[in-house]
Amino acid sequence: MGYERSVSFITVETLGVLDQEEEDSEGSRPHSPAGKERISAQKGTHLPRSIARQKLGYYPLPAREAERIRSFLAFSQQDTSVLDPCAGTGAALVSITSGVRVVRYAIELDAFRAEEAGKIVDQVIQGNCFDVHCAVESLSLLVLNPPYDHEVSENRNARMERLFTEHTYRWLKPGGVLVLVIPGDGLAECAEVLAVHFRDKAIYRLSEPESSQYKQIVLFGVRRTRREREQLKDRDVQRAKSRLLVLARSYSELPALPDEADRQFAVPPSGPVQLIYRGVPLDELEDLLPTSAAYRQAGRILFAPEVRSTGRPLTPLHGGHVGLLTTSGLLNGIFGDGPDLHVARWESVKVTDRFEETDENEVTTIRERERFAQCLTLVYADGTTAILDEGSRQS
Repeated sequence: MGYERSVSFITVETLGVLDQEEEDSEGSRPHSPAGKERISAQKGTHLPRSIARQKLGYYPLPAREAERIRSFLAFSQQDTSVLDPCAGTGAALVSITSGVRVVRYAIELDAFRAEEAGKIVDQVIQGNCFDVHCAVESLSLLVLNPPYDHEVSENRNARMERLFTEHTYRWLKPGGVLVLVIPGDGLAECAEVLAVHFRDKAIYRLSEPESSQYKQIVLFGVRRTRREREQLKDRDVQRAKSRLLVLARSYSELPALPDEADRQFAVPPSGPVQLIYRGVPLDELEDLLPTSAAYRQAGRILFAPEVRSTGRPLTPLHGGHVGLLTTSGLLNGIFGDGPDLHVARWESVKVTDRFEETDENEVTTIRERERFAQCLTLVYADGTTAILDEGSRQS
C-alpha cells in the first residue's frame, strides 16, 4: 500500500539552493526566486534487485525531465565537451545538450545500448566506466545518472552512486557543471564529495511518474577551483554535509523541477578530450570465447551433455524408483508422433495429507502428514496442455 503525505508551503529558497551558508566565503551567486509551491508525494515501488541487476541498473531519464534540465544550462558559443558516463541509448545526453555546439562523449556497459548511442553521440566507449581514463579538469559538463545499487565486493559494499561520483567528478574542469540524477536517499552517500568539491548546488525533485516511482532527484553543482577549496573551513563543509543529509531524508519536501528554469548554470567552453578504455574488450572476448581451448575443456563440466537412458527395466519400478527417475529428469523428453506428439516433464511435488480423529469426548485431533507425489506436465504440438497428478487432470 502506498501512502501520501502533504506538506505545507515550502520555499524554493529554503530547499532548492544549498549553498547559502557559504556566501561569506564564496561571494555572491545567482538568486533563486522565492516562489512557493505546495508539494505532495506518493511512495513508489522498486524493482526487485535481481531484475534491476539484469538490466545493469538502467533507469533512463524521462524525456520531459531532460528538457527541463536543459533549460537550466547556459552554453557558450564556443566548442564544449560533455560526457555521460552511464549514457544508455544517449537520448538524455542529446536532449540536455540540444541546440548548442558540443562534442558529446558517452560510456555505456550494455552492448546494445552502446550501439544505439553511437548513432547520435560523437564518441561512445562500450565498457566499464571504472576502466576508462580521462584527463582531469578537461570536461565542461558531466551528466551522471549512475546505477542504483550496491557494488559487489569482498571488502566493500558502497553505493554505486557514490562510486561513480567519486570516479568521474575529477574530469570536470573548475567551473564545470555537474548534473547528477539519483534517488533522493542516495544523496547521503555522495554528501562528502558534493560538499567539498561543488558550490552553487541546487536540488529538485523529478515529478514524472517514472521518476517519482524511484524518488529521483536532480542536483546541479559547479566544481570549485583549488583556491576555493583551500579557503573552505571545516565548519562550512560540515554544514553543507548536514544540509545534504537532511535533504536526503526529505524527498517529498523538495521543490519539483520546474518547466521554466528559475536559475542558470553557465557551462564553460572546453576543447576536445581523449577517453582511453583500458578494460577487457567485452565484445571481442565474447566472440573468441567459443574457440578457446580452455573454454572447451571447462564446457565439459559446465555444460555436460544430457544423460539419456534407454531400455526396459528388469523388474517393475516401484514408487521410489519412479521418484528418483522423475527428479533426475530421466523421464522427460519428446514422445509420440502426429497429433500425439508432445513434450513430457515429470516432477516431484510435496503433498500434505490431512486426517481428523474425534475421540469419545468429542475432541477432534487434526494430523498432517507430508509426502512426495509425482506430477506430469504435457504440452502437445497443437498447444494443448495437460497436468496429471494424483487427484486431477487438467487440459
